[in-house]
Amino acid sequence: MEITSAEFTMSNSDYRKCPTPNKPEYAFIGRSNVGKSSLINMLTNRNALAKTSGKPGKTQLINHFLINKEWYLADLPGYGYAKVSKKSRATFHNFTVEYLQNRKNLLCVFVLLDSRIPPQKIDLEFMEFCGVKGIPFVMCFTKIDKLKPSALKTAVENYKKKMFEQWEEIPQIFISSATNKDGQDELLNFIESVNESFEI
Repeated sequence: MEITSAEFTMSNSDYRKCPTPNKPEYAFIGRSNVGKSSLINMLTNRNALAKTSGKPGKTQLINHFLINKEWYLADLPGYGYAKVSKKSRATFHNFTVEYLQNRKNLLCVFVLLDSRIPPQKIDLEFMEFCGVKGIPFVMCFTKIDKLKPSALKTAVENYKKKMFEQWEEIPQIFISSATNKDGQDELLNFIESVNESFEI
């Protein structure tokens, strides 16, 4: 798939006010500072489609982007550590969960995982939530340019081992680097193939 257009459509905290669910939609989520905005910008070949920041917790609303006028990309607030109050974090959590459980055109959630960090409880619990609720998701390791190939292989294998403690099968895995554009083709080809199954 080639991205020919990418435009911001809206931000809000209520799934009922999101764009009309008549197009395929993919959500990107992960712990704060996992590189989510950078990955979105890399996928769409835009420098500043999604706002990036060195400070965790930059994304505080559900941000929708229309890609190729054919499908939506939803940038969700990061979970875990963020420089906001506990009350604000709870609010983020609540509307994100409501979105994930009620957005009818959501075809897949991309759970982003920092390849440099061992499996984290909060990531494992989020993926378990998706599994229990029947929310389709894939795992996408970020920042792989920061690791040597052998270290990356070990990191992914360690994550698989941890996942198999709870899962009989684990979801599809992607590896990516916003810096080197690693994984761009694989991720976009995956989205293109899933789009074909979409029915209003």
